[in-house]
Amino acid sequence: MCKTELIDLSTVDVILISNYHCMMALPYITEHTGFTGTVYATEPTVQIGRLLMEELVNFIERVPKAQSASLWKNKDIQRLLPSPLKDAVEVSTWRRCYTMQEVNSALSKIQLVGYSQKIELFGAVQVTPLSSGYALGSSNWIIQSHYEKVSYVSGSSLLTTHPQPMDQASLKNSDVLVLTGLTQIPTANPDGMVGEFCSNLALTVRNGGNVLVPCYPSGVIYDLLECLYQYIDSAGLSSVPLYFISPVANSSLEFSQIFAEWLCHNKQSKVYLPEPPFPHAELIQTNKLKHYPSIHGDFSNDFRQPCVVFTGHPSLRFGDVVHFMELWGKSSLNTVIFTEPDFSYLEALAPYQPLAMKCIYCPIDTRLNFIQVSKLLKEVQPLHVVCPEQYTQPPPAQSHRMDLMIDCQPPAMSYRRAEVLALPFKRRYEKIEIMPELADSLVPMEIKPGISLATVSAVLHTKDNKHLLQPPPRPAQPTSGKKRKRVSDDVPDCKVLKPLLSGSIPVEQFVQTLEKHGFSDIKVEDTAKGHIVLLQEAETLIQIEEDSTHIICDNDEMLRVRLRDLVLKFLQKF
Repeated sequence: MCKTELIDLSTVDVILISNYHCMMALPYITEHTGFTGTVYATEPTVQIGRLLMEELVNFIERVPKAQSASLWKNKDIQRLLPSPLKDAVEVSTWRRCYTMQEVNSALSKIQLVGYSQKIELFGAVQVTPLSSGYALGSSNWIIQSHYEKVSYVSGSSLLTTHPQPMDQASLKNSDVLVLTGLTQIPTANPDGMVGEFCSNLALTVRNGGNVLVPCYPSGVIYDLLECLYQYIDSAGLSSVPLYFISPVANSSLEFSQIFAEWLCHNKQSKVYLPEPPFPHAELIQTNKLKHYPSIHGDFSNDFRQPCVVFTGHPSLRFGDVVHFMELWGKSSLNTVIFTEPDFSYLEALAPYQPLAMKCIYCPIDTRLNFIQVSKLLKEVQPLHVVCPEQYTQPPPAQSHRMDLMIDCQPPAMSYRRAEVLALPFKRRYEKIEIMPELADSLVPMEIKPGISLATVSAVLHTKDNKHLLQPPPRPAQPTSGKKRKRVSDDVPDCKVLKPLLSGSIPVEQFVQTLEKHGFSDIKVEDTAKGHIVLLQEAETLIQIEEDSTHIICDNDEMLRVRLRDLVLKFLQKF
């Protein structure tokens, strides 16, 4: 949810999408806020994001509302509502779900990018997506100028699952690393959860019960089907049908097979054999896995029990999962297994209580945990880490677990919801290109061994945040006749430049030189920035600092010029 009071979205130039779970609110931004910028994402992110939105719209539109109520958004009435409605955040900003037309319009505004592709933004910075290892096409982003580098690390995984592995090397040398999207269940090991998922599923089916898996139509479901493919024969479950029910089930299973270049290496290599990279293709061929757009039509003819059903929505508030919760909830033979970590399973089950069916919580979240983050930060060594406040302290329920927080040096800078944070670096340098003919005319002078300098007179031309030094225009030749000169013919005057000075003035030798030239009663005072040489008889002082020298005397120009020439003897001109 976006804090729209905090930022006027019509002033946003660019949106970078990290993975398909991050783009569910995109139509609200592109269609209703005056946003005219560019959205960047990888192709699998866009295509699978489309599927997730299409499923959401389809589920919502299946249950048309005769009337729409909004009185409950009033703060006084909200207090009277039951939990969790009364605790809901920013209720006044809640909106009706977008339509498929708005989804298509939003997606048409996205520019597709590939991993490691460098995208110029207004000449000011370059952005580059890197594989984050979490989902098909999921990205971390590098935002860099010529001299500064910010890394944005969102949902990332170091585990070997189906996406391309995480690109860690490119995150090195970051001035600031913004870290978010860590695992929501740091104490659960994904491999252990998958094992538990399989054994609980087998136990239920052997006892004649059905298994319900509330899930999204993409992502973890590919890994679960792969594990079941390896598990069902050894567990003697090959006759048990697996049903995947979603308006986008068919597209999702097909998409996963065609995004070969976004998959991990061993899945990529299968494509060239040729073999399907995911084993669910074989499950479909052998009729062990069947997919349906909804529970109506073909599914009701083919349906037989005991079976395993994968369907949405994981919140249990809409979609075909609601039907199965009501159908199977009264029998203790059946089991519902929660694998998605996005929702509290106890809150999801609340409206269905009392419930006889067994509930198993096996959350599978492959994103980085705190041990992996510490290891990652030690390897990439950013100068500063910025992260949500929750990551800098142990979880409230386990306040003794100091290992469940980010530990890095210097300590991470944290931010809260809707807080504006100034990143801890300043842009000090800008890259300027120099025209070849101007470079040709430069004559460097050695001022110290190994250090040469050259003065340059040039015109600075700036366009699209790119800077170019060009030779200065030649003075125009005076033309005879009284023809009136156009304003555009005016040429900047090229003044003769004074020589630049370098070096430092050794005070003791300077005083000796002054004495040789007839000055007496000289007093030297030290200051915070340098020295003051007082010529008491001449009522004059010379202020010597690291980067400047001032001669202060009263209306005696000849004396000032004499002193200036003595000062210049100690400095080098070029």
